[in-house]
Amino acid sequence: MTDRKTFVTGATGLIGSHLVQRLHDPRVLARDPAEARRNLGVNDALAWSSDQVVPRGALDGVDVVFHLAGDPIAGGRLTAAKKQRVRDSRVLGTRHIVAAIRDAHVKPRVLVCASAIGVYGSRGDEELTEESARGSGFLADICRDWENEALAASALGVRVVCTRTGIVLAKEGGALASMRPAFQLGLGGPLGSGQQWMSWIHVDDVVGLLLHAADRADVEGPLNVCAPQPARNVDFSRALGRAMRRPAWVRSPAAALRLALGDMADIVMASQRVVPAKALAAGYAFRFGLLEEALANLFVPC
Repeated sequence: MTDRKTFVTGATGLIGSHLVQRLHDPRVLARDPAEARRNLGVNDALAWSSDQVVPRGALDGVDVVFHLAGDPIAGGRLTAAKKQRVRDSRVLGTRHIVAAIRDAHVKPRVLVCASAIGVYGSRGDEELTEESARGSGFLADICRDWENEALAASALGVRVVCTRTGIVLAKEGGALASMRPAFQLGLGGPLGSGQQWMSWIHVDDVVGLLLHAADRADVEGPLNVCAPQPARNVDFSRALGRAMRRPAWVRSPAAALRLALGDMADIVMASQRVVPAKALAAGYAFRFGLLEEALANLFVPC
């Protein structure tokens, strides 16, 4: 994307930091612009948080907007205050981005907005594509409102893609950061029954699909950002154990997880068998389509 001016929110996050490395001279919004310049090596960084309006002129000359900002959900219990922060950072933050697009003299060509497979809710063994109905629950409701705010930009003549991202696998953070300690101690294993589906994706393919969404004029609306072959939790646990050369037999009972995590347990044990139907139909070539390949890339066994 060397011939296009790109704009990124959430650039210092797990996905954003990987995306920025694939872009030429992007403009980024960050809570701490100095940190963004230092850690990401970018030159054009402006101060912004999701509860603020976007700085005037921030979208001048911008062709593609990648809006990835949002407070993290993982970590700690889902208190009422945290739920509100998670929601506002996504829904109100996106509203501010669309308002900036509305005010821009020349509108960006495309808005690629983050979303999540949580939009489908927990659906057991049902195979879910972009055509599947939205689900219910805390995350599903947030994702619905989040996407609706983003889709408001379509009335401004902007192509909008809502990237419904699955469980991101990366060396430096994401889901594996929370799983790694237990597995290193030999205490890893399935959660609950272990039969729930996990729709995972390597961070390199997340970035690949974000760029795919920006470049392909025929991609619009929801886009499932997950690998073609989701895995049951028990199989994911075994594959992770093999990659780390650790046992993966210590099961965490559902009741214990609910006692320890409260409402977060429902998110951790949700079953989402999501297929990237649009990406496959468009011929996107996954770099890591198999779980074993993705984990082998990410782990050097101890």
